[in-house]
Amino acid sequence: MAALVASRGFVLHPMDWMPSDQNSSDVYAPWVDWQASMNGERLAPQEKLTAENWDEFYPAARRLALADMRRTDPTSARMLIEAKASGEPAEVRLALVELMRFGLSAEDVPFLKSLSADRSGKVRELAGRLLARLGEHVRPSDGGPDDPVAELAAFITEGRSGFIRRRTIYTPAKLKSQAQEQRRAELFEICNLVDLTERFNTTEAEFIGGWQFGADNKADILIARMVAASGSEAALTQMADTLIAEGGKPALFVLHLMPRLDSRRKRVLIRLILKETTYLGMINLAEGIDVDWLEWDDLTNGQALAALRSAAGGKDDAARRGLDDVLETIGFLATATTAAKLIDDMVAAGVPPAAPSLGLLRLNASLAGPGSNT
Repeated sequence: MAALVASRGFVLHPMDWMPSDQNSSDVYAPWVDWQASMNGERLAPQEKLTAENWDEFYPAARRLALADMRRTDPTSARMLIEAKASGEPAEVRLALVELMRFGLSAEDVPFLKSLSADRSGKVRELAGRLLARLGEHVRPSDGGPDDPVAELAAFITEGRSGFIRRRTIYTPAKLKSQAQEQRRAELFEICNLVDLTERFNTTEAEFIGGWQFGADNKADILIARMVAASGSEAALTQMADTLIAEGGKPALFVLHLMPRLDSRRKRVLIRLILKETTYLGMINLAEGIDVDWLEWDDLTNGQALAALRSAAGGKDDAARRGLDDVLETIGFLATATTAAKLIDDMVAAGVPPAAPSLGLLRLNASLAGPGSNT
């Protein structure tokens, strides 16, 4: 809700809600730091963040400044993080290193490799993931019995397909027990994509292109999560486009890529879900999606509106609960005009005018923009 309100140029009243951490919308960074300043007299400076004034910035303002700097001057931002992160607590170091994802490039490799000696295991793991996205091998693969990459590769069958145009395919091996399934999930989580593809002597593109989606849904989810965590940008976009092209249930696995996808691909997925509606409830799992963009045509260009009307007018309690969740999510994504139209449509279909499920839609519709009379 805070993100929706901020997108229209408003903020929530501090007596209704006060952000308590650095992960709030950027517009609330001064509030987070104001709370921190209550323990002292100093105020965050207005000038550009430097090594000299680093300690004069509160954490939220520093994070915001560094994120902007990584987008516009990634080298300077990296040098600041490199110079100052070691003196910060582990959780702050982790948040600083996480900012390296903006503008990530080969120039960041030496610094990220130096973090292999960091005191925090979480920092070391994050640095390894970022290095993997750049094609760097963090953990040597010796193929021995204790090599997790070799163990994971044993859960994947390599084969050939096609009569004229032969190509290599990769299929999840049949599992024999719950223990094997659990171990496979653990290995997918700790291993990086670049190391796995090297084990098969192939590239990320060839591995993703040859993966047999639909053979094992759980394995499909695990490979999607691996790509999201450690795949290169090219691998990420290839998998997203491949899954969306597959349509149906495989397309929903793109939800696991959401945190790293660009806005265009996120919107394509949401529109696909709304159009087919077979898995309409999955829209509630979308993460990091932009607010204030869903148009009325997106609801009418397919089965979404009909499905919502059916749930609103029916007597199925489970369907009504699902409707409530979907309406709340749409209330976050929709434009003000779409929100207003959907309220009228749902009331006409049988939703009580004062239903809590319409609350976010009503808030959305009332926030026509700065300077409105609502």
